[in-house]
Amino acid sequence: MDSSLVYLVQTDTTVGFSSSNHEKLSDVKQRPRSKKILHTVDSFKTLQKHTRIPKKYRKEVRRASLTTYIYPNQKSFRVINKNSSFYEFIHKFGILYSTSANKTGKNFEYNFAKEHSDIIIEDKNNFFESSASKIIKITKSTKYTIR
Repeated sequence: MDSSLVYLVQTDTTVGFSSSNHEKLSDVKQRPRSKKILHTVDSFKTLQKHTRIPKKYRKEVRRASLTTYIYPNQKSFRVINKNSSFYEFIHKFGILYSTSANKTGKNFEYNFAKEHSDIIIEDKNNFFESSASKIIKITKSTKYTIR
């Protein structure tokens, strides 16, 4: 599997595009390349290779589900639960950028998503929209709820 391709996949939260190429994802969503895109990772071991969790929040981050954290290095990560059907996909890569499969500010449209993805990965449950993950920004001493 080529991680630089754009995959249309049911993530743990909603229908999404995944790729190792964040610029390609930004172009597909028709948004500025400077806007950051979250990373999805398959484990805390993978997460530790890319950022450091402030000691004060380690337990909270480990226990959280469907939550994206923005860390002091200004990168955002969501660890995928091993019970999620998305885990099988993300585990093959370890880490990928992930974003909702829609134009910026619009709702999910299957035809748009299909046209702008290189590979479609659909399971027996088909694609469905659900609520996006919570986003929490943490620093060494404080946390802010973004969404």
